[in-house]
Amino acid sequence: MNLAEGVQYISFLILAFLVIGAALGVVLLSNIVYSAFLLGGVFLSISGIYILLNADFVAAAQVLVYVGAVSVLILFAIMLVNKREDFSKIPGRWLRNLSTALVCTGIFALLSTMVLITPWQINETGPFVENTLVTIGKHFFSDYLLPFELVSVLLLMAMVGAIILARRDLIPELSQEDKTATALTLPERPRELTSASK
Repeated sequence: MNLAEGVQYISFLILAFLVIGAALGVVLLSNIVYSAFLLGGVFLSISGIYILLNADFVAAAQVLVYVGAVSVLILFAIMLVNKREDFSKIPGRWLRNLSTALVCTGIFALLSTMVLITPWQINETGPFVENTLVTIGKHFFSDYLLPFELVSVLLLMAMVGAIILARRDLIPELSQEDKTATALTLPERPRELTSASK
């Protein structure tokens, strides 16, 4: 995206203030539903910054994965649990607050130092990539083919494990004489029979 320098600067300032404001809202608001919605706002603002950097594929992945999946998953988890519990006083809470403040201040100082000492000059002699999607695809299937395939196998293993854990209520009880059966070889039981037998 080729915008004028002033438009890019103003757009970046607006998006940066949106990211900082929404992130502060996520941390400081006591209502967890508002915090989850503001987290989605943080992810959307970051995707806008990616668009300003001509990273259209990363911006689309940010919206699809984080806004469309992670934020919705967090909202579903919050609304399904729906557990309201009043805050109770914890003994020695001031010590926890002090240690949290020290850790946050240290991380902020480290990140501020990195921002200040990093040279931010734009390399004008570098190649301008017109279509980032094609370039990323070429790198995925040539230079980074092995890590790409390993990540896909890892995600497949995580998905199979999640399915087995989610369907644990459909596994019948093991009989005493059959000690060799595992969760992968057991037949499934319908939910109605499981709930009726309890």
